[in-house]
Amino acid sequence: MPGKDKTPCEVLVVGAGPVGMFTALRLAESGIGVQLIDQASGIAGHSCACALHPRTLQLLDEAGVAQDAIKLGHRIDTVAFYERALPRAELKLSLLPGEFPFVLVLQQNILEGLLEQKLKERAIDVRWNYRLTDLTMKNGTATATIDELALEAKGYGVPHAETSVKKTLSVRADFVVGADGQGSIVRQRLDIDYERVGNPQLFVVYEFETEAKLPSEMRIVLDQNTAGVLWPFTQNKGRWSFQWSQADAPADFPQKSRSRFIVVDSPGPEDSRHHLQKLLSVRVPWFKNTVKDVGWAADIQFEHQLARQFGRDRAWLVGDAAHQTGPVGMQSMNMGFREGADLAAKLTRILRDKGSPDLLETYNLEHRMEWKQLLGWSVGPQTSATTDEWVREHSARIPACIPASGRELTLLLNQLGLGFEPAHLQKVGAEGAVLV
Repeated sequence: MPGKDKTPCEVLVVGAGPVGMFTALRLAESGIGVQLIDQASGIAGHSCACALHPRTLQLLDEAGVAQDAIKLGHRIDTVAFYERALPRAELKLSLLPGEFPFVLVLQQNILEGLLEQKLKERAIDVRWNYRLTDLTMKNGTATATIDELALEAKGYGVPHAETSVKKTLSVRADFVVGADGQGSIVRQRLDIDYERVGNPQLFVVYEFETEAKLPSEMRIVLDQNTAGVLWPFTQNKGRWSFQWSQADAPADFPQKSRSRFIVVDSPGPEDSRHHLQKLLSVRVPWFKNTVKDVGWAADIQFEHQLARQFGRDRAWLVGDAAHQTGPVGMQSMNMGFREGADLAAKLTRILRDKGSPDLLETYNLEHRMEWKQLLGWSVGPQTSATTDEWVREHSARIPACIPASGRELTLLLNQLGLGFEPAHLQKVGAEGAVLV
C-alpha cells in the first residue's frame, strides 16, 4: 500500500523547471500551501531555453528575482532579420514601454538556481527525485501517487547508477499543476491529446566560443524553408540554432519522440567545430567569427502543437506541458511564465476568496486562443500597402520568431508594418483575464 504523506498540500506542482518553480512561488506568495516535486535529481544542465522576454522580466521582478538575473545575464536591445547574407528588417526592443524594454539572455540552470533560492526563503524545498506515477480526482480533491526515487551504484567493470523506488507516497491536494514538460504525466493522466499543425522541425544547436566579439543583438535568419537564430551569451560566447531542411535532415527524422542532446567536452572535438564552421559559411556568410570551441551540441525535434485543453477538474497545465513551438523566439517557456502567474491568481481566488471554478475554464479558453493565434491557427498579422515586401512574404512566420508576447509582440510587429491584434482582444473579456 502506498505511504500517506501528511504534509498539508493545497496545490501540488509537478515539474520543477523554471515555469513550475515560478508557479509554486506565486502560489506561496499568496499564502497557498504548495508542494513542488520533480523526478530529476537537481536543476537543469543543458536546455534549449536561454532568453527571457520583457513580460517575463516584469513577472520575475514581482517575485524579487529580476535584478539578480540581470546581473548574471546578457541584455539584448535589438532583433535583426537576415536572409542569407542580406539584412532584411530590424526591431528595437528599446522602444517598448515599461521597466524592461529588452530581452535577457540567461542560461536555464542559473535562472532555476535563483528561483530555487527564492522558494527556500519561503521554506519551500523542491522535492527532487520524486516522480508522479498516477493521478485520480474524486469528491473535490486530487490524489497523486508519487514514487520517491533513489540512485544505486551498479556494475563492476563499468560502474553506473540505476534508479530504484525507495518508497511510494499518496498525496492529496485541492489542485494539481502540471508543469512537467513535453512528456507530461499530468496531461497523460488527464487523457488530453495534442493538436498538431505542420511537420516536425529538426534543429541542430551549438553553444560555442569565438575569438572575436559577437554582435550584441539577436539575429534571426529566415529563408524559404528553414530558420536559424544567434543568441549572444557574452562578448565571445553564444548559441547558434539552425533548422534542418527536409532534404538535409538525418534519415531517421522525424521520430515520434526525439530530444537527443550530444554533450561534448571542452575543447570541443574538431569534427563538431568544423561542422559548425562549415554550416556558418553556407547559412550565414556574413558571420565572420572563427569558432574557437564548441561547448556542447544537440539535435532536437520540435513540433507546433497545443493541448486540446489546458486541464480539467482539479488538474491544470502550464508551459511545455500544454504546448510546443520552434525555438527561435523562445515562446513556450516565456508564455508559460504568464500562464503560471494567471493560474496561480485564479487558484488563489478559488481557494481563498470563494471564486467560481469557472475561472479555470476562462484560463483554458484565453490561453488556448492566444496560442492558436501564435501558431497561425487563427487571424494572423495584417499587412498594408507600406509593409516591406520581404516582411509581407514572411509575415505568417515572423510572430513566433519574435521574443515577446501579448502587447509587446503587437508593438514590435507594428515596427515591421504588421498589424496584430492580441487574441484576448478579439472577444469579449471574461472574468479574471490577466493577459494584457
